[in-house]
Amino acid sequence: MTQVEDPKTPSRLIDERIASLGDWRGETLAKVRALIHEALPDVVEEWKWRGVPTWYHGGGIVCTGETYKAAVKLTFAKGAALADPTGLFNASLEGNVRRAIDLHEGDAIDEAALKVLCQEAAALNTAKKKR
Repeated sequence: MTQVEDPKTPSRLIDERIASLGDWRGETLAKVRALIHEALPDVVEEWKWRGVPTWYHGGGIVCTGETYKAAVKLTFAKGAALADPTGLFNASLEGNVRRAIDLHEGDAIDEAALKVLCQEAAALNTAKKKR
């Protein structure tokens, strides 16, 4: 018996997740997704760990976009190594590697700072790949 691959691309699965949320979380996830694409036009979208939108660039994870009842969480895989002069990181601060941004209903997004953070994460991935 041959295995049939799911015809849905990661991007389509992310589209469906955004649509299925139907509230501020979907709007927020769509907004940060657009900002990630603006910051990194050649970013690669993946669908990992049974339903987590994940953005890759330079051979590594830039960030993931998890949705919870009260938050949209952007987790930067190597966030502890990134400069965060505007203080976007507000979660997972105790870890040695990851850092996260929890966005709650009504939160404003510092779009310029988020784009810079994504670009720094991609540059870090590229730098580590060249070693």
